[in-house]
Amino acid sequence: MTKEFNWWNRNPEEGKYKVKAKIHGSVLSFTRHQGHHTRWEEHHPTDDDFDRLLSDAEKRVPRRLISPKQMKEIEQIVTSEREKASRF
Repeated sequence: MTKEFNWWNRNPEEGKYKVKAKIHGSVLSFTRHQGHHTRWEEHHPTDDDFDRLLSDAEKRVPRRLISPKQMKEIEQIVTSEREKASRF
């Protein structure tokens, strides 16, 4: 399963930037870029980013873009990644 989720974040210090969460298999990666002609950089997700990923995934289930089984897998991946991020 390969799924991508995109959204915009606004930060007073950094300005507006686009975040991309990509799930490939059981690997979750976050990247970001600011501006149209800038390169994608690694993004260290916050709890808000994990919450946004789950809410966007939940919106896709009723439209049948994600199956309920895939939604459970995404929840498990996010839970494990959130635990890893909290250790640091």
